[in-house]
Amino acid sequence: QVQLVESGGGSVQAGESLKLSCAASGFTDSAYYSLGWFRQAPGKEREGVAAILTRPGTTYYADSVADRFTISQEKDKNTMYLQMNSLKPEDTAMYYCAARKRGGWWGQASTYDSWGQGTQVTVSS
Repeated sequence: QVQLVESGGGSVQAGESLKLSCAASGFTDSAYYSLGWFRQAPGKEREGVAAILTRPGTTYYADSVADRFTISQEKDKNTMYLQMNSLKPEDTAMYYCAARKRGGWWGQASTYDSWGQGTQVTVSS
């Protein structure tokens, strides 16, 4: 079972940037189909932010972040990143990275097998 550890969260002002990292141990891209970033704000459902297919590197984004966030992976370090630019107060949430062995719609949380503990992102206006 892969273990995922997020880092890089923090408190910033609107318009600033953050870069989240997700370090994966026990991970091989031959076993895992895709990696994803999700977020959950208090009182709201967990929502997909972005995902990347481990082999071809194809990326997917939620409409709300598509022009501001970039997902990437550094395979030799078994690390995934989420570069977040032009942050808005509505981006405030706990951010989680996740991995899954199967396909399906990238934004469906129930299809992911492994989850990190989360890292908090707070954006103030």
